[in-house]
Amino acid sequence: MTDGATGPVGLAVASPDEPLGDQPGTGADKSIVGRSPGQLAWRRLKRDRTAWASGIALAFFALIALAAPLIERLYGKGPLDRFTDKLDRNGNPLGYLGGISGEHWLGIQPRLGRDILIQIVYGMRTSLIVALTAALLTIVLGVVIGIVAGYLGGKVDAVLSWLTDLTLAFPFYIFCFAFVPIAVAQRYGPTDQEASWFRPMLLVIVFVLFNWTYSARLVRGQVLTLREREFVEAARASGARVGHVLFKQLLPNLWAPILVTFSLNVPALITAEAALSFLGIGILEPTPDLGRLISDSVTYIRDDPAFTLTGGITLFALVLAFNLFGDSLRDALDPKSDR
Repeated sequence: MTDGATGPVGLAVASPDEPLGDQPGTGADKSIVGRSPGQLAWRRLKRDRTAWASGIALAFFALIALAAPLIERLYGKGPLDRFTDKLDRNGNPLGYLGGISGEHWLGIQPRLGRDILIQIVYGMRTSLIVALTAALLTIVLGVVIGIVAGYLGGKVDAVLSWLTDLTLAFPFYIFCFAFVPIAVAQRYGPTDQEASWFRPMLLVIVFVLFNWTYSARLVRGQVLTLREREFVEAARASGARVGHVLFKQLLPNLWAPILVTFSLNVPALITAEAALSFLGIGILEPTPDLGRLISDSVTYIRDDPAFTLTGGITLFALVLAFNLFGDSLRDALDPKSDR
């Protein structure tokens, strides 16, 4: 039996006087909004607590680096100011924990008498400028080489792949020990004073020469899978030029791996820059630098361990924040990720 409210099997049916859109499951009570891959990735990233924590930390570090001149003005101390009156006869800071006080929040640098806080602020600025500039130039060069090699193939791909393998074969630090002193000697004499911009620019050039290979290989592999897709064939059939196919058709489909590579390349470059400065061939005096600050602190690790811990923890936190954010970004851009 049936009536006006139920169907043959007891299921509720709509009365002629009831609007169909009010019934559950019809789909008319809410609109279906399509989302792009970028919007989906942004939603996954916003739900990731690690991304939030590391992103806030990176914003904090970037703000400190950008506001270094303002911090210097408010703090009342510059990176080159010396407070030798706060040192004892052996060059060690007076007071507890390396001279920490209301006037010097993180203490005094032994022997030189410089304020450690302002050294860290400007050292962070130096590290971020060098790493971000090198990472940006690296990703541009690597993307161009990778996309050209993957799309054109043949002899062009063979030559560029050979160049990539040749670059990877060079030992990075040994090359730096040989190249940097020669480059400095070619421009400056034994008694000349180096310009403050020369050594950072030299490091950027070295980093770009050695780090483009990873992004180039990644982009080349992606292009090899994309160049036979329908949208590329349609662009060719319509008479599009090679430049249009490379940078208008293929490049927009590579932004996800490019972003991940960039975010993970920055902390690697920060570490490399600090390592070169620690070894004495990176940023030199009087330019503040985290790596050199840690190198200077090793001598006083027994008499002033707080000096070593301050620079080391700062570098560790900066690199860790970049690595965690890069991992979260990779997970957010992965469509198969369940995070």
